[in-house]
Amino acid sequence: MTARARDGTNLVKLVKMAIPICKQAQRQCPRAGPGRPPNFPDWKMAVLIMAAILKRRKSKSAQYRFLHEHRREFRQWLSLDRFPARSTYFDRYHQAHRIFKVAVGLQGKKAVKEGLTTATTVAVDKSLLRARGPLWHKKDRKKGRIPRGLHGVDRDSTWAFSKHHGWVQGYSYEVVVTAGKGSTVLPLLASADTANVSEHVSFADKIESLPASTKNVLADSGYDNNDYGQRIERDTQNRRTGRRFICPANPRNSRQESKDTESTLAGAKGSSQRYRQQRIRFYHSPEGNRLYAQRSGSVEPFNEWFKSLFGLDQTVWHRGLDNNGTQILGAFFCYQLLLRYNCRCGNKNGQVQWILDTL
Repeated sequence: MTARARDGTNLVKLVKMAIPICKQAQRQCPRAGPGRPPNFPDWKMAVLIMAAILKRRKSKSAQYRFLHEHRREFRQWLSLDRFPARSTYFDRYHQAHRIFKVAVGLQGKKAVKEGLTTATTVAVDKSLLRARGPLWHKKDRKKGRIPRGLHGVDRDSTWAFSKHHGWVQGYSYEVVVTAGKGSTVLPLLASADTANVSEHVSFADKIESLPASTKNVLADSGYDNNDYGQRIERDTQNRRTGRRFICPANPRNSRQESKDTESTLAGAKGSSQRYRQQRIRFYHSPEGNRLYAQRSGSVEPFNEWFKSLFGLDQTVWHRGLDNNGTQILGAFFCYQLLLRYNCRCGNKNGQVQWILDTL
């Protein structure tokens, strides 16, 4: 078999695997508001964007050139009467993050159901990505002023600090991955935002979407708050859910707690503090340490591998939150797809570079 035939075979298989998930994602987030439906359904545009991301074309112009060169194949695969114009592709690109965010959740559940991995233990983490263009410092940003001679500034990007990256101007993503010992690390849920969005905000809407089989949720101290712990470990009737939120205490929170005394631990607030102390004790227990150690072997190396695989270890691909949201969430969807395809080829691991090399 020639390299060209092998390449086309892999790409069409990935496209066919993506189509039903993107269709389902569109049904779950239908368009609202006035106006007639677009000429090209959202799921078809998402599949086109997915293929361009798999080819790792970093600009929208390069993506469209690749797609247009292979328009006959894509028209056949997607049952298109005609191929989208360049302006249509650019316009729809910055809206596609809605579809990809839902599609990542759907495909994560499907991969677990297919037996690719288990979701008994999951880990959540936020990672920073550097913006394209020059640095726009905070003092100028607050005044809405771009210094003379500073061109190509990404106005949507923001500043944030992390122990690993230091100060970064750019964007961030948050991902929930499977973290079972010895199992394939699979993204289950993901979101993309500006760099300064706090973990105390971004993780909230993912809790309800955790797989039913999840028993342990691992997070770093940036996620330490009672609301997350209560929502994961207690239901609306304050009964245990059978899940554990395993997270080291944030030093700032600990200083505040040291001011509390037993006499103040009464009522709902007191119960919340007692539950928090129970979580801290479990984290420091041998079993808690054993479970939490799985985080360093799952989500932390995954972040480095994911960024390297899709060329995000230097800067993001685009300017603007919507464009980067589409690319980042699309890349998560692609990574899930590659893992599922790799599994169908008889490999239950994360070694998917060989698939990308044949596209």
